[in-house]
Amino acid sequence: MQVNSKDFIPLVNLALDNNSLQASLGMLGKGLSFKRTAAVADFPEFDQLRDEARDIKDHCLQYLDIYLMKFEEQVTNKGGHVHWASNEGEAREIVLSLCQAENARTITKSKSMVTEEIDLVPFLEDHGLDAVETDLGEYIIQLRGERPSHIIAPAVHLSKSQVADTFFDQHSNLGFNEKLTERVDLVGEARQVLREKFLGADVGISGANFLVADTGTIVLVTNEGNAELTTAIPETHIVVTGIEKIIPTLEDASTFIRLLARSAVGAEISAYTSFITGPRREEDQDGPKNFHVVLVDNGRSEMLGTELQDMLRCIRCSACLNHCPVYLSIGGHAYGSVYSGPMGAVLTPQFSRLEEAKQLPNASTFCGRCESVCPVHIPLPKLMRHWRNKEFEAGLNPLSMRWGLRAWALLNRHPLLQHMLASLGIRILGLFGNKATGYIIKLPGLAGNWTKDRDFRTPPSTTFMSQWKTMQKNRQKKEV
Repeated sequence: MQVNSKDFIPLVNLALDNNSLQASLGMLGKGLSFKRTAAVADFPEFDQLRDEARDIKDHCLQYLDIYLMKFEEQVTNKGGHVHWASNEGEAREIVLSLCQAENARTITKSKSMVTEEIDLVPFLEDHGLDAVETDLGEYIIQLRGERPSHIIAPAVHLSKSQVADTFFDQHSNLGFNEKLTERVDLVGEARQVLREKFLGADVGISGANFLVADTGTIVLVTNEGNAELTTAIPETHIVVTGIEKIIPTLEDASTFIRLLARSAVGAEISAYTSFITGPRREEDQDGPKNFHVVLVDNGRSEMLGTELQDMLRCIRCSACLNHCPVYLSIGGHAYGSVYSGPMGAVLTPQFSRLEEAKQLPNASTFCGRCESVCPVHIPLPKLMRHWRNKEFEAGLNPLSMRWGLRAWALLNRHPLLQHMLASLGIRILGLFGNKATGYIIKLPGLAGNWTKDRDFRTPPSTTFMSQWKTMQKNRQKKEV
């Protein structure tokens, strides 16, 4: 997975100065999070299902090898094939070899975060294949040469006019010479272009939201219908998915389906939920002749039995992104990774290197909203703290931070000294406060950057400890 998270700080600055992006993020924060709240309020069993989903996932992770072998057995019995990829390189090569075995030229692909993780489409294009993203958001960013900025809304960072410019630039050679401005017209143009790709595809590639061990079924949850055209029309269907997507039964799938749509977009259920089991049978009217499942590890098995195992419960719903004040301020591209937001801050160091991604676990207020909305109870702040501890142990923190933490520890061991310095500090900070607003507008020196994008309330005239002692004395007087 290509990661440029080392550039997090300059990317953040660019995001904060991007007015169009800020407008898009503002609408996202007011949209999906509110819809989720409403959907959960209308579904009293939601928290009970969260507990069930967590327990199902934990059970599967405990017996992951058994369930994966059972899934492979069921897929094979139904005429399909399972391939195992220990890393992203193996996964790409397996998919390429399957495409070449079918003499494929055109490939349609539905939305899949795992294929983004392993950089599959650029790899296939480098080998002369015409690989087309068919999810509308993914198609737009493919035309622009960008990464997704959100798990379920890959092009959420773009305005309508930017999409219009992209289509006009990229579709003119296909005979579309009029620059469209209305959403319905832009969608119609994309539909015309993609319909030809669907009908002419040799291979269809999809991900999988869930893998059912008992039946060898893959479950796809979408809202556009592109996944159904991708998986049903071509002669060959290749599923590329992570090993952690396994669940025991179809009944268990119903639990996750009811959680997923509500957590992701605040809907009772997605527009399309497909259950695909093997290639087409003799009596079937449509469906692929060849069915392959590529199970990708790529660092996942290393998380088993560690503090990070809880992250393998993730169902990629994006609820943590939609409620994260950091993500909603900077968007996905600032993270420099396919995975962004709180879940990206945990996954990216695992799938790349901590040295590359050390900034991401620190990009959190630890407000806990991500954990509170997670449909499978992933303790995301705790897992980000895990990476912060690893960063400190490896000596990757700036020297100033390390000495600062030592100084802080020293002060906490000497309460009198801490109290004296705190009293002095709030008096100094009070000098910079605006009496009319009650806020510090600007601080001198290096701290000036802190107030550029934040509100900093002027501290009270006395420390908390002084206020506490006064309160205790007053209470004692009343008791006497």
